[in-house]
Amino acid sequence: MTQGPLTTEAGAPVADNQNSETAGVGGPVLVQDQLLLEKLAHFNRERIPERVVHARGAGAYGTFTVTADVTRYTRAKFLSEVGKETEVFLRFSTVAGNLGAPDAVRDPRGFALKFYTEEGNYDLVGNNTPVFFIRDAIKFPDFIHTQKRDPYTGSQEADNVFDFWGLSPESTHQVTWLFGDRGIPASYRHMDGFGSHTFQWNNEAGEVFWVKYHFKTDQGIKNLTAEEAEILAGKDPDSHQRDLRESIERGDFPSWTVYVQVMPAAEAATYRFNPFDLTKVWPHADYPLIEFGKLELNRNPENIFAEVEQSIFSPAHFVPGIGPSPDKMLQGRLFGYGDAHRYRVGINADQLPVNRPHATEARTHSRDGYLYDGRHKGAKNYEPNSFGGPTETGRPLWQPIAVTGVTRETVTPVHTEDNDFVQAGNLYRLMTEEEKERLVKNLANAISGVTRDEIAARAINNFRQADEDFGKRLEAAVQALRG
Repeated sequence: MTQGPLTTEAGAPVADNQNSETAGVGGPVLVQDQLLLEKLAHFNRERIPERVVHARGAGAYGTFTVTADVTRYTRAKFLSEVGKETEVFLRFSTVAGNLGAPDAVRDPRGFALKFYTEEGNYDLVGNNTPVFFIRDAIKFPDFIHTQKRDPYTGSQEADNVFDFWGLSPESTHQVTWLFGDRGIPASYRHMDGFGSHTFQWNNEAGEVFWVKYHFKTDQGIKNLTAEEAEILAGKDPDSHQRDLRESIERGDFPSWTVYVQVMPAAEAATYRFNPFDLTKVWPHADYPLIEFGKLELNRNPENIFAEVEQSIFSPAHFVPGIGPSPDKMLQGRLFGYGDAHRYRVGINADQLPVNRPHATEARTHSRDGYLYDGRHKGAKNYEPNSFGGPTETGRPLWQPIAVTGVTRETVTPVHTEDNDFVQAGNLYRLMTEEEKERLVKNLANAISGVTRDEIAARAINNFRQADEDFGKRLEAAVQALRG
């Protein structure tokens, strides 16, 4: 089906798109050939900086449907009634790999979800693990530097990875998870998602609850062994992206049942674990899962660059009834993500089609900058004004948090059962014998690549403190591999 003549970016019809203009037959190319210059200049600029982390990703649109009444906990309108549907966009990703890296690798998976609600976009930027390697954002750049390519060798180095983890014992829980059976999902469809952080819900009465989100895959958990992943990553680097796209194309829409753990605010101070520590979970026996929604993905993006690469997610994008917690990692991410988008995509990234609100409109006094589209027309760009401009509501999105003490650099508060190893040990002891064997094998293969004995010994000792049997078996396996 014809769509009319090919044109330049300015809309003029193109007479010849096969041959550049020259000074005579066989002569030099002329600078007046604006189509040639336009095409080359655009080609040089058709990529934006890839994400420093989560560069390798895939995404899809879908719907979130409320399945249970949670209005006693939150006043968020998109959660206000059973059966209510909200359009969403979900981006999956690996963390450490660059844009061309394979999908089937041992790495956490990003699980970034954008709800296009009538009160603005709500972004829930999580992972496929309920915990993380560190609990304070000030350590994040250092951590990521150990996972990326070494500035001297140009490769990921086991020395860097396990040096940092060994010197950061709070990582033991997440590392145990990562090197276990769920460290390499078989596809994006066959893994769970988590908000990971603790967030605030507040209801119409102003009552505050701390919550954690869980997305349980309806397809069932499926994972790859290290050997299976090594083969698949070489044969089909795009395995996870292809699986997601093709499943939606054939109408096999992936879905997740959505749960929340709810802690009344008054219980946080005396809970046995620090509820705002990202390296810890809330045991379900203490705070059971409450089902409240269904997430389904049912539409593929039409253009990967426009809708996946240029999509942005920020934990700072809240809506009324939902807010942050004192989680120090979350607090750092509230700044870090938005700043990354402003650098990578531009100051008007929030107004690109995939990112702008779909169920309402953004009404701001911000103007101009890269890619500004003139959407405000002649409206005034200040407030207060006498020309009918948008005004403040006077009602914050979340409830205030009481604080005391002096300003200084502080460690995360420790609760009665807090230490860096207890939950890693609990996770190990929940595993079957076969799962323990695979965990030890995976870790031993990785640690055996460390060149300095003291780094390897320190890393192993963290797992020994989590569980004596865990450490003993790991030490023996590493020694066997290192000769």
